[in-house]
Amino acid sequence: AFASMFFPRISPFGAPIYAAVEGVVLGSISAVYTMKFGDSIVLNAVLLTISILFAMLVLYATRVVKVTDKFRTGVMAATLGIMVMYLVVFLLNMFGVTVPYIHQGGTIGIIISAVVIVVAALNLLLDFDLIENGVRSQSPKYMEWYTAMGLMLTLVWLYLEILRFVSYFTKND
Repeated sequence: AFASMFFPRISPFGAPIYAAVEGVVLGSISAVYTMKFGDSIVLNAVLLTISILFAMLVLYATRVVKVTDKFRTGVMAATLGIMVMYLVVFLLNMFGVTVPYIHQGGTIGIIISAVVIVVAALNLLLDFDLIENGVRSQSPKYMEWYTAMGLMLTLVWLYLEILRFVSYFTKND
């Protein structure tokens, strides 16, 4: 996936491999959440993810929300900030340092998770815009794979964040 981000021409090869691996990983993560929280958590997360996808598509298609350069810059800056946060937390965890609140169900964790869900949802608008601009400009065929993989990445991110968010409000079985 990361190689395709920098070399879009390899997307026709990288996207199917990424999709297969991601399917196994998502299935495993979903199974763990199901064992811990029960059957309904995955269904709820999937339904919320699909609902947000369609809501954002309607907002984009009807031009209620327009993807301007300022909007794009803001969403990309927020996304970069979240990715840096993920990286810092990951690196600190590698050295045995736990960062409290970020991935816990308390008020701060819930707020952070909600903000991440909003930013992931806004990234869907950037994906739709990239797809539409690619069609309009008759981009090369490999860009279809590239934009599809980008949309898939965003949906996976959104699903995982929603799964975490829903878990905060679900009792362990």
